[in-house]
Parts: sequence; structure tokens; C-alpha cells
Amino acid sequence: MRYLPLTEADRRAMLDRIGVASVDDLFRDVPTRARLNQPIDLPPHMGELEVERAIGAMAAKNVAAGSVPCFLGAGAYRHHIPSTVDHLIQRSEFLTSYTPYQPEIAQGTLQYLFEFQTQVAAITGMEVANASMYDGATSAAEAVLMAFRTTRRKRAVISGGLHPHYRDVIATTGGAMEADLAFASADPNGAEDLAAMIDDKTACVVVQNPSFFGHLHDLKALAAAAHAKGALLIVAVAEIVSLGLVTPPGAMGADIVVAEGQSIGVPLSFGGPYVGLFATREKLMRQMPGRLCGQTVDQDGKRGFVLTLSAREQHIRREKATSNICTNSGLCALAFTIHMTLLGEAGYTRLARLNHAKAVQTADALAAIPGVKVLNRAFFNEFTVALPKPAAPVVDRLAAKQILAGVPVSRLYPTDAALANLLLVATTETVTDADIAALAKALAEELSHA
Repeated sequence: MRYLPLTEADRRAMLDRIGVASVDDLFRDVPTRARLNQPIDLPPHMGELEVERAIGAMAAKNVAAGSVPCFLGAGAYRHHIPSTVDHLIQRSEFLTSYTPYQPEIAQGTLQYLFEFQTQVAAITGMEVANASMYDGATSAAEAVLMAFRTTRRKRAVISGGLHPHYRDVIATTGGAMEADLAFASADPNGAEDLAAMIDDKTACVVVQNPSFFGHLHDLKALAAAAHAKGALLIVAVAEIVSLGLVTPPGAMGADIVVAEGQSIGVPLSFGGPYVGLFATREKLMRQMPGRLCGQTVDQDGKRGFVLTLSAREQHIRREKATSNICTNSGLCALAFTIHMTLLGEAGYTRLARLNHAKAVQTADALAAIPGVKVLNRAFFNEFTVALPKPAAPVVDRLAAKQILAGVPVSRLYPTDAALANLLLVATTETVTDADIAALAKALAEELSHA
């Protein structure tokens, strides 16, 4: 066979060599309850052409975000990406390159990672940033582990306004370490007293700005409260375009900033791959996970780039590593860097202002619909609306009408009945006036039905 060249005799010889009776014996450490007791319900085999047709038919059932009015957000946002970005990242030296294990040879890779770090540090208001992480959620979990190492404590206070995916990843990672994780309840009105939850055993407080529900917060008082108890303030940013307009976390006292960088240069791609951002204060740099590229001069005085810090488990003993993440999202980081370079400081700010203006326009249009209430006093490009009926069925019916109306909060909080009527609506620069009018009209019609 083309892809399975081993014969039954080959398999028998291999099993005899390692001393097991069957292939099933290789999986004896996997609990029986975790194994399938019958084959997966899939066709046993198809030709390549048949597979393409079958997969294409399934893909055709999707409603692509770029094909209809789209107000989806909740951590993944549709923005315009200049064609230059896609053209440049497909150059062979970028598309085929991987982690530079002899880093100084790959000067081009090190240079763009250095530029990426510089951009991330600048927009977050921090002093140093690493060469990217997997995504925003894993960056948040790594930040909590970094806080544990730095403070030598194992308690974290987690905001109810942190994205549920970020909360889940922190819970999984922290649970494996038997950490004390104090989760505040989800409050769509943005009213929570995290300062009251901080004690002398707290390593860090994790908060998102703008929050999952779209609220903007001044974090200076929370930073002061955390620092008074010897704890670190970790700020997560799920919509990185917001930092073109919103006060950066570093200016509000954050010790660590983590973010999802997808909004700049990286398409939605039905969920990934994305790129995690991670920045911190210089005094905490040695505890930062991942890799750090630096700028120097060679023996002739010419500018060059080096891998300054690489305390990962691939390079040192596992128990001494600051992270067990074994790669970085290099191609996505490059896309981020190219897009941000094309925007420049003025363009980044203009893009943020355009996002906010479109969101205000959308919020005003929806608030005019009888029974609809906007819960946010201040927001960037995403806000929460309360509907007079459960949001999920409404979203499904509008999707059938080719309008992606937003993300029902119940999708991420399926067991909390109090959140069932809430809808997250995100509006980026890709949304037109006609899109906003179509959403408002369709939603009004839907809510008018009994």
C-alpha cells in the first residue's frame, strides 16, 4: 500500500523483537474505559478524489465569516489583513523555516523575532517581551506559573471577566500543580471586588481588559492592592487591536501582560493556529517562559541578532525549565510583525478608533430595538447585550438568514442559566453600515415573534 508499506510478516517480526503478542499490548497502560470498543464510524477507505469530494461537501456547510455580515468575537476577531502579509510569509525562507537550533546562523529569523518583541513590548507598555507563545490562553497559564516561581506562592485570584477558555487552561495547568485557584464568579455587569480576594498567600491576580463581557477597567487600584500583598498583576488582552486606543496594561501597573495576537496579521482560520503574546518587567525577565532574541554587534561592529535567553526544557533539565512549551508560533508571529509594520503607530491607532466607532454605531442600533439592553457603559469593539429570550436559538435563526449575529454567552457558560439571554457582539473595521442595518433589522424581526 502507498502509505502502509509493512506486511503482516513485518509487523509480526517487530512485535516479536520487542516481546509483545499483539499491537493491542502496546496500549495496555491506557485504561480500558478510555479505549474504543469498535471502529470509528467512518468509511474504511476512499480514493483521494472521493475524499476531496466528501471533505469539500462538509466544508460547504460552513458559513464563512467573510461571506456574510459577521459580528463574531469572544476572543477571535475578523480584521482586514493586507495582501502583502500573505505574500511575504509565503516566501520559502519563512514558510519552511523552523526553530533555529543554530540561532545565530538564522539572522533573518532572529531579526523579525526581535522586531516582534519590540512591537509587543511597545503596545503593552512593558519592558521586555518573548518570541511568542502558542496562543492567549496558554500564555495566561504560563504567566500564572511564572508568578508562582517568582513569589514562591501557589495561590492565584482569577477574575470572572477572564475569557472562559483562559480560565479553563489555567485550571488545568494549576490543577496539575495542586495550586490554590480562587475563581471569581462571572458577572456580565463587570462588578467584582478582586482586591478583597487577595491575601498574604496570593501569588497573582489575573484580570482581562477589555473583559470577556467587553467592559473596560482602570486597573491601577487593583495593581496597588496586589503589590501591597506581594502579589503580581497579570493582565490578559484577548483583542490586541484595543491597545491602539486603550491605556496599555503596563501604564496601569501590570507585572505580566499576556495576549492573543490573532487580530493582527492572522486570519480566523476556523480556530487556529494563533499566536500568544507575553511581556513583563525587566526585573522578572529571568523567570519568563519561552525564548528571547537580542540585538548586538559583531566583531566588525555591524548589527547582529542573537538568541539571548532560551530556558526551555529542550535545552536544559526539565525540572529547571521555565516552560515546557517546546516551540513558538513563528509564522504567525511573522505575520503579526509584518502587519504591524505596515500599520505603523498612526495606522494602529486609526484602526483602533475605527473599530470603536463601528462598535458604538452597532450598540446604538441594537439598543433602539425594544427589549434589547446594552450592558456596557464603556467598551472597545465588543459589548454584551441582554435579549428578552435565550440568545443561542436567536443566533441560530439569524445564521440561517446568513447573519452571524455574535456569540451567545451560553456557548461558553452552558450551565449558567442566568447568562442564557446574553449575546456578545463584536464589530471590527470589516463591518459595513449595511451589515449593521441588516443585523438590527433581522434581530428586531426575530424578537418580535412570540
